[in-house]
Amino acid sequence: MKPVRFGMIGGGEGAFIGAVHRTAMRLDGLGELVAGALSSDEDRALASAKAIGIPRGYASVEAMLEAEAALPESKRIEAVSIVTPNFTHAGLATACLEAGFHVVLDKPMAVTSEECAAIAAAAGKTGKTVTITYNYSGYPLVREARALVESGAIGAVRRVQAEYVQGWLATDLEASGHKQAAWRTDPARAGAGALGDIATHAEHLAAFVTGLRPSEVLADVSSFVEGRRVDDDASVLLRYDTGARGSITASQVCVGEENGLSLRVFGETGSLTWKQEQPNALEVRLLDGARKTVTRGMAASEAARLSTRTPPGHPEGFHDAFANIYRGAIDRIRGVDSVHSWMAPTAADGAHGVAFIEACLASKGSWVSLI
Repeated sequence: MKPVRFGMIGGGEGAFIGAVHRTAMRLDGLGELVAGALSSDEDRALASAKAIGIPRGYASVEAMLEAEAALPESKRIEAVSIVTPNFTHAGLATACLEAGFHVVLDKPMAVTSEECAAIAAAAGKTGKTVTITYNYSGYPLVREARALVESGAIGAVRRVQAEYVQGWLATDLEASGHKQAAWRTDPARAGAGALGDIATHAEHLAAFVTGLRPSEVLADVSSFVEGRRVDDDASVLLRYDTGARGSITASQVCVGEENGLSLRVFGETGSLTWKQEQPNALEVRLLDGARKTVTRGMAASEAARLSTRTPPGHPEGFHDAFANIYRGAIDRIRGVDSVHSWMAPTAADGAHGVAFIEACLASKGSWVSLI
């Protein structure tokens, strides 16, 4: 079967996440990037396409959508990856869907719940798919953890603890002209700070593994760096309808931390611990005192086995997990029902993530309903 033909919006030469998306879509030979409008600056967009080696580079999104729609069906793009700042997501995703293209969209899905609803409405009207790149759900041992919870291996979930801590914004980096810091700390372009950038990842990871979404949140949200206009630190308490309780710590001012995402799930008869910086190990502890560290080679679930590419002892990481999300997106585009297609995050997951961010920002130390 021929690879799915992708276009890309944003993510030009030198952009970290754009390069990750390009690697992920190509890793299994299932997708190829054939077109792109890689920058809002026309000259930079064309220069980036040439430097990266994209066959059809366009000076603007409008030019790409119009030109691609006019090509024969066998040549035009089938899907668009959108890797731009948050405030542009709704307009771009809606335009791509209405032009007849599937969408892979970086998280958070949008800035507001109303924008998420507009994207979902466009997808429903056109029959095209939307996949949100909550990429940490693509790790094989995260999928093994989900399977263990579903099987009852640790009993009913009582407590969920997720932590996502970084240190890269511990100083006023945005004032130095750092491009990523500048837009991620700009409320007009990012919406929220640490909540939108990393807490939403932690909440989705917890929901993916446990199958639970919080019904209420109580958040303590702070901005430690003087003059910063978005949050850079948040502590969130979670209540679930099942009676389970949880917490999320998300901070980008933890000096010395790089990408410290971790998840602990405590059930009636056991617990699970997974850390993103050591992603090829899942710690399992049981009530009778038994302990084991599950590696990818030991994983028993079909979901974990189908999500790995290399033999046991050959570590896989960030790009491999991201590629698993693309495998799901591509299976959806092709209409294939698979482990990957039903595990890849949907527009509903994206909308929930934005609702979670909004509820945390509205909390101000009080419980806020997410139902």
